[in-house]
Amino acid sequence: MTVLATDPVWALRRPEPRPAVEVVAAGAPSPSTLPAPATPTASTLPAPAKPGAGSGAGSTAGSGTAEAAARPSDSDLEVVRIDPDAAAPGGTTTIHAFVGNGGPETTASPFTVAITLPEGVSPEGPFFPSTCQVVSRGRVVRCVFAPGLREGRSATALIPVRLAPDLPEGRLSGGSVAVRSADDRYEGNNRQPFDITVAGTAAGS
Repeated sequence: MTVLATDPVWALRRPEPRPAVEVVAAGAPSPSTLPAPATPTASTLPAPAKPGAGSGAGSTAGSGTAEAAARPSDSDLEVVRIDPDAAAPGGTTTIHAFVGNGGPETTASPFTVAITLPEGVSPEGPFFPSTCQVVSRGRVVRCVFAPGLREGRSATALIPVRLAPDLPEGRLSGGSVAVRSADDRYEGNNRQPFDITVAGTAAGS
């Protein structure tokens, strides 16, 4: 019995702890100093592989799944320049904010398209998509698109605008379209300018 009483620490670390149960049954150490072998064996094995996973393997797997779902995709959003149709002073035209996904993956995060308007031009809804909002004292229209834009596909925001009645004829610069997303791996093609041709009154509105 003396030898058995000196072995509980070693017995608890054995893969098959049946001899330790016999020692406890013999009545030497109390259950508080010699815990049941099944419990320390189960809790000790996953601990080195998953540090900090005190809530168990199930919660760790769930956390990994959530992180994978939130991981941005490998996609490249690009703004393509499209100048709107000409309009007369006081007339209207529509800005096409065209964004394509160069891939190679489908977007996993929302992306925001911001249309900056030149001086003398004001937004005039309704806009497409309906998530578009006017900010910066009417100088910018910001539109949010949901995830899911596949490689090779495009999305377009349609922003009707009105030209001030006192604008002179010619090309009106200062407008731009920009896109921003957590998925975008290259920002060199995320912004393009556009010009609006201010035509004579004969062009109509």
